Amino acid sequence: MPQLRYAQLRYLSIVLFAWASVFLLTRGTLLLAHWSDAGAGGAEILRIFLVGLVYDATFLLYAALPLAFYLLLCPHRLWRRRGHRAFLHVLLGVCLFVMLFTATAEWLFWDEFGVRFNFIAVDYLVYSEEVVNNILESYPVYPLIAALALAALFLALALRRPVARALAAPLMPHRPALGAGALVLAGALLATLAVNQNFPRGLGGNAYQNELASNGPFQFFAAFRNNELDYMKFYATLPDQRVGSLLRQEVAESNARFVDDDPEDIRRLIDNPGPEQRRNVVLVTVESLSARYLGSFGDERGLTPNLDALRKDSLFFSNLYATGTRTDRGLEAITLSMPPTPGRSIVKRIGRESGYASLGQQFRDKGYDSVFIYGGRGYFDNMNAFFGGNGYRVVDQSSVASADMTFQNAWGMCDEDLYEQTLRVADSDHAAGKPFFLQLMTTSNHRPYTYPQGRVDIASGSGREGALKYTDYAIGRFLAEAKTKPWFANTLFVFVADHTAGSAGKEDLPVANYHIPLFIYGPGIVTPAEVTRLTSQIDIAPTLLGLLGFDYTSTFFGHNVLRDDAPPGRALIGNYQHLGLFDGQDLAILSPKRAMRRHADALGISREQAATKSDPLVARDIAYYQGASHDFTQGLLGWHPSQPAAVAVQL
Repeated sequence: MPQLRYAQLRYLSIVLFAWASVFLLTRGTLLLAHWSDAGAGGAEILRIFLVGLVYDATFLLYAALPLAFYLLLCPHRLWRRRGHRAFLHVLLGVCLFVMLFTATAEWLFWDEFGVRFNFIAVDYLVYSEEVVNNILESYPVYPLIAALALAALFLALALRRPVARALAAPLMPHRPALGAGALVLAGALLATLAVNQNFPRGLGGNAYQNELASNGPFQFFAAFRNNELDYMKFYATLPDQRVGSLLRQEVAESNARFVDDDPEDIRRLIDNPGPEQRRNVVLVTVESLSARYLGSFGDERGLTPNLDALRKDSLFFSNLYATGTRTDRGLEAITLSMPPTPGRSIVKRIGRESGYASLGQQFRDKGYDSVFIYGGRGYFDNMNAFFGGNGYRVVDQSSVASADMTFQNAWGMCDEDLYEQTLRVADSDHAAGKPFFLQLMTTSNHRPYTYPQGRVDIASGSGREGALKYTDYAIGRFLAEAKTKPWFANTLFVFVADHTAGSAGKEDLPVANYHIPLFIYGPGIVTPAEVTRLTSQIDIAPTLLGLLGFDYTSTFFGHNVLRDDAPPGRALIGNYQHLGLFDGQDLAILSPKRAMRRHADALGISREQAATKSDPLVARDIAYYQGASHDFTQGLLGWHPSQPAAVAVQL
């Protein structure tokens, strides 16, 4: 191009070409490393790189704006100074380091989550202390940064002569420079209108291919902008009456009576038979406990002997699915019995995270001490504000004396210390004659996978297998100590995962990767059995309250799966933008831009096809998520204790 005879444009083109080359190499390296997962032939590979080129160019239009305006508006007198030219050489070196650092970060993020940068990466920036410490404990960060700096220096020296020639070229006059700046700005604005974070997914296909075609930095900033998605604006909808009718059919039970004539209001009075059982409850939410790692589900490595032994003595749910891919999603589902709303979970919606009819509120209304006990710092994922505002008192790492913590890592105290703190709380409540509901969140089964040495036969920090075996060891030790307590015989223990260890797959929502275990253990209280009915995390709260015979006012979207007349099972699964309903055979998916899909044989071949609202499974999917959005925005999920039975209405 003749315009590149000008120094400003030549220098800018070198920087942009370097960025584009790094993006191309990153995409190619990820593709080669995950060739079998991508399942890409010639046409798919071409599509990956063509779509990737569009994404790369769009991001570079954004990213180039500050540098382009600086170069084009820089006074000619300053440009010609030797010091300024030296500054531009150094600036290129800094840019090269940032490029290499970004590519390395993308590789590590993909290794952990199987996707490009997304909403998780945005969240990780918010909780920098935990994340930085986790990274420092998981990777050789300082040697890695030094190696990247040396590589950037080498590349900058290799480009010294081309850059010098570019800087020595004629300078663009001021008026054409202003015009060039306006063109760059117009290009960035047009790209904003034409390309969004769902661009490749709108073309369908393998989810790995879509992720490979994406651009990590572009997806990061897109996720930052879209941390909350308005369901009614972005997703397929049905008429309000239709949604209300479908949703009431989904949540209806023979022992439930709706309290309002509004069809979209699912509040109902639950009348469980028999006297209420004033049992203590300890609900343990275990970090990243995938079903596939347990011997109970066929794993032969012997990583979970204590949980596997618990199977024969518990209500063992073998067909349970998590709602999401993050801890806050699991806590949202278990505590509020809510479908995974798009964008941020309710747990993290600052300013709108409290006042709900939570599981903790239900127990508190019955005179229980409802306590959330977390191994880390409760400000992470907004846990303190959420649980403190929904009927719990909070005990986290900051509440525990240093002498009572024998081991800590980036995420908090080890599971043994968490369970010791739990025993203290239970002992105190029992001594005071108060029943307790203790909801725990563990941390040890998380990268950097460190724990006290000598507990299991796998070295601390060596990987997920060791952390999982330690997690199981701590559970076994906890139960052994609990059995010596006077309150043990009157206590139910519930063990469930917050989410699985990894949810990435060839589909946007790979159902098998959401499979988690659930054990309800109480010798002399529950009769051991295997529950094979398809169950969602949102069913845990109503099932538990039903098991105890509690009567209560419910805003839960789940139901008691232990009832003889329980409706057919279904699982609600999602990530921050795709919303799914699985009926045991097929999966319906709702996506932004009002896209609707159906996956036949979702646990098998998983054949994807476009779908419409006339599909009954898609209609049910819409009813759950549109109904949840309506009830959330209209304040219908609030805590209203002790509603009189006289207001109940029958469908």
